[in-house]
Amino acid sequence: MTHTTAKRTLYRVKGVAPTIEALYDALDMTQLISISADVEILSDELGVPAIMIDGVFVKAEASWYPDLRRTSNRWVSRPSIQPASLLMFALDDEVYAIGYGLGHHLIANRLKDKRFGLRFAIRQVNPAEVNDLVRQTPGSGKTDITLVPGGASVRTFGIEEHAQIVRTIGGRLGGVKLTVSSRSRARVSSAHGGVGLRLHLGVDGPDLLTDVREISRVCREERPHPDLEFVEYITEITDADLIARLEEALDDLLGGPDQGRVAGAVPKGRWDQYLAARAFRMRINSRQGKVGDTFDLAYLLERARVQRAGTRVEALREGKVVLYEDSRARSDDVICYSSALRWVEADVALGDQRFFLLDEDWYEIGPAYLATVRSQVERLIVSSATDDLPAWDLAHDEHRFCEDIENSGRGYLCMDKKLVKTRLHRGNGVEICDVLYPDGTLMMAKRAYRAGALSHLLKQVLVAVQALQHDPDAIVGFREKVAQAPGGWELPEGFQPKKVVLAILLKDGAELTANTLFPFAQVALLHTATVLRAWGVAIEVVGVRGRPCACVVK
Repeated sequence: MTHTTAKRTLYRVKGVAPTIEALYDALDMTQLISISADVEILSDELGVPAIMIDGVFVKAEASWYPDLRRTSNRWVSRPSIQPASLLMFALDDEVYAIGYGLGHHLIANRLKDKRFGLRFAIRQVNPAEVNDLVRQTPGSGKTDITLVPGGASVRTFGIEEHAQIVRTIGGRLGGVKLTVSSRSRARVSSAHGGVGLRLHLGVDGPDLLTDVREISRVCREERPHPDLEFVEYITEITDADLIARLEEALDDLLGGPDQGRVAGAVPKGRWDQYLAARAFRMRINSRQGKVGDTFDLAYLLERARVQRAGTRVEALREGKVVLYEDSRARSDDVICYSSALRWVEADVALGDQRFFLLDEDWYEIGPAYLATVRSQVERLIVSSATDDLPAWDLAHDEHRFCEDIENSGRGYLCMDKKLVKTRLHRGNGVEICDVLYPDGTLMMAKRAYRAGALSHLLKQVLVAVQALQHDPDAIVGFREKVAQAPGGWELPEGFQPKKVVLAILLKDGAELTANTLFPFAQVALLHTATVLRAWGVAIEVVGVRGRPCACVVK
């Protein structure tokens, strides 16, 4: 049976007018000549301005044959032939491109909308079924790549949402109307979004255009999923005057001694090529530069330092880092090349504001912090769960409140003050929870007179969960305490908590919201939630209603 869709990577091309002439002008003619490319107009076939490029990258010999001849003492040799095709088309005033084989190398990096694929992914990927995620910590040079073939909630990835920038995300799609889903209701598709968007697209021309129009509509009209909206909190700096000031500050930074504020980082989309490279050439305002078997940040910074003041950033931008598939580093061994500035991360301060250079783009982290904190705290607070708990009699302490929960008739078990001793917790022991739910959920209750009380609560949560996950004595001891408690039951062997509920009564009985929770407690709560989710444990926060004591007045 003929397939109706195929997995391709779609790019949005920026700064190019939707005309045949502009599509031609966007191409590197020298590169097209080098691959003996044929260029054809497909406007009649597709019904929109479109061109197709078809060529081939040819090497007289694959780079690894000399080593094979020496090892085998046999003469063997074959050319390396890699086809490259590219389809560029204009659709509703926007320009798109799809590469086939090595065709994506024919699109200049400066023309790619670097957030296009990510913009679609955070609106349509199911946040509970994320397969892969790439994030960077600005100023550190650190790139974290997490792969979960079976899919997992994005909340378990341990993302520092106000301090990290998500570069790509992939997972199962939601209800977007594409050819791949319309032809088979049973078929579930996935997408991987970064610079480009990799997903199943229609093969026939009309189906392809319909799919791209739907993708464009999603990016333009729909809001990100609440669990993924943090990706857009950290925004790119686009103000030309501010960028000029930042580059001036970076130029000064590059001219002085290394302060640890400039790091090396693999450019976005080059991770696989970086791992495949056997040699690197770094060339900054020189014809040959330096060749080595690893990327050499120190050499790059030294070459920038000796440039004339005011020209250092431009020297990096014009400089090149070339990756080779063989240690000989010959011209026909080139895997890819890119601006040397793309290999540099920098941390620049202007007054009290901090900015970061990542992959030639500038970001400011600060403004995203408050938005991230507020949004996450609001998601953690579950107001509907308040009705499941009794009101807290303000004349009673925490233990009495836990007993009231147990006596509510919902199957809860009071575990307050039932401490578990282990070899690590030899003194009084560790309190695993205040109340145990029938489904194994751990609940901790706290009357919060001040932020310090909540800080103690959050530490208790982490200690308890970590003990159950890693300390056999804690697991055995907790199972015994639950079985021995009046109304208790047998927990399964190897019991592991999957969820934690924090029941909080504010000191004045105010409703628990992102506005009424202590600011320091909000930050500590988010840190705790991030850690727990990385451990595979969900967390919810419930506001408890206070009930004034029934005092007798004489």
